[in-house]
Amino acid sequence: MSEKKLKFNSKTIHGGQEPDKAYGSVMPPIYQTSTYAQTTPGGHQGYEYSRSANPTRTALEKGLASIENGNYGLAFGSGLAAIDAVIKLLEPGDEVVSTNDLYGGSYRLFKQVFEKYGIVFHFIGMQDLDVIESHINAKTKLLWVETPTNPMMNVIDVRGVAALAKKHDVLLAVDNTFATPYLQLPLDLGADIVMHSATKYLGGHSDVVVGALVVRDKDLADRLYFIQNASGAVCGPMDSFLVLRGIKTLHVRMQRHCENGRAVAEYLAGNPKIEKVYWPGFDSHPNHEIAKSQMSDFGGMISFVPKGSSYEEAIKIVEKLGLFTLAESLGGVESLAGHPASMTHASIPKEEREKSGVVDSLIRLSVGIEDADDLIADLEQAIG
Repeated sequence: MSEKKLKFNSKTIHGGQEPDKAYGSVMPPIYQTSTYAQTTPGGHQGYEYSRSANPTRTALEKGLASIENGNYGLAFGSGLAAIDAVIKLLEPGDEVVSTNDLYGGSYRLFKQVFEKYGIVFHFIGMQDLDVIESHINAKTKLLWVETPTNPMMNVIDVRGVAALAKKHDVLLAVDNTFATPYLQLPLDLGADIVMHSATKYLGGHSDVVVGALVVRDKDLADRLYFIQNASGAVCGPMDSFLVLRGIKTLHVRMQRHCENGRAVAEYLAGNPKIEKVYWPGFDSHPNHEIAKSQMSDFGGMISFVPKGSSYEEAIKIVEKLGLFTLAESLGGVESLAGHPASMTHASIPKEEREKSGVVDSLIRLSVGIEDADDLIADLEQAIG
């Protein structure tokens, strides 16, 4: 059956994959090697040195391309290494328009690493397309979008931003980490580049650190492959194997993440001790209609603020949680809680953080696949 005709649930298991040519292994072997024998200089079987390519990484890259409806996948040592490769497409003097509500590590990379090389970054709210367009000029070369955003769960109209990118001949990159291709397919919506911290939902088990890019255009892919090889920030074969294994259960995990996310969000919204809940599935959520149009469900990421917006109350809650583990990261089978102001977004100055709503009392939840009743009971005892 043609792979293009496969539905998503089948692609996660079979997309881009084939039995190993050596012995017919159904799962890709872990090619734990740095180099490959050659019969004559340049006479090899497609692999010569594992920074440039490794068969296990190739299997992952083909799988990534398949589930994102792309043509070319690239795997990196982390999500930030993948972002680093995208920004290396630019030159001094180029400008980037980015959402102001983004992962703190992305902000740090943009501001503290690349800005000193003459690349200019504009951080803006991206809910209004007119506002985005007003920041695009002749020097703009890239639009950087997260949707839903981290940690405010803001939803950005990828189709609308893609139209702006085409109109002004700039690249559009979408961080699809929170949604995953199970919920949202940015390339189908007009994006040029999709980025993932595959550490999160794609790996799904909190046991690996990997980044990913997927594109359709061959010239763009070739430029990124060159940067990947030249900079060398690749993931190893064991990490590649683990993420590919994770992808094979992505669809069943994401279904439960979404179910549990809805249950937890509705519980929090009905709790009189909670002031605000941020989750794209609420009718009242900003751009909820956009979320409905570009996502198939609303995911398991939720942020909330306790009544009175008290920092002390937020810390008390996260310290009392039991089933939710207080930890960095997200997207694993286990539920995690985080305090963005002091954890994931600590690298963003307080004044900048609070402009986008990341106040000191904000708590972020990555709702796992445990029993929803147990998760709600844990929140109930922690909130008091």
